Amino acid sequence: MDREYQENRHAYGYHMPAGGMGTPYMRKTDYGPKPYVVNIEEATLGNETYRTALWTGENLQVTLMSIPPGEDIGLEVHPNGDQFIRIEDGKGVVKMGDRKDYLPFQTRVSDDYAMMIPAGKWHNVVNTGATPLKLYAIYAPPEHTRGTVHPTKADAQAAEHHPYGY
Repeated sequence: MDREYQENRHAYGYHMPAGGMGTPYMRKTDYGPKPYVVNIEEATLGNETYRTALWTGENLQVTLMSIPPGEDIGLEVHPNGDQFIRIEDGKGVVKMGDRKDYLPFQTRVSDDYAMMIPAGKWHNVVNTGATPLKLYAIYAPPEHTRGTVHPTKADAQAAEHHPYGY
């Protein structure tokens, strides 16, 4: 592998064209809906933004997230889609419930934990560690506009209108 790739491999993905070999290149945009292969752990650990849409297809979306210590994803619900979240680095607490004001399901999570969140379930993930919580989320169907990049949670809140009050 070349030196530039080795020094910047967290920022490279592998796009696999039909019948071809993967070629590393800088991640600058949402790669969906074209076929795409990436080392998801390296992409997640290298992400410095609150939220970046890595790949958006017709029925699925993958986003990378970095949540600062003491911060959270934000209380939310996805009425029409399921969500999968996997933590690659850090510690946190996941909270879920049927109402915004009642989240009885709470458990600690850390590296390699995955959360499956059914449609209609209120949820939040809080970073309880001393380092950024690095995770990726899969939405089915897609939740965010193709190409979404929110450097901070405040940017995300300013850019998106949430009809459910979160």
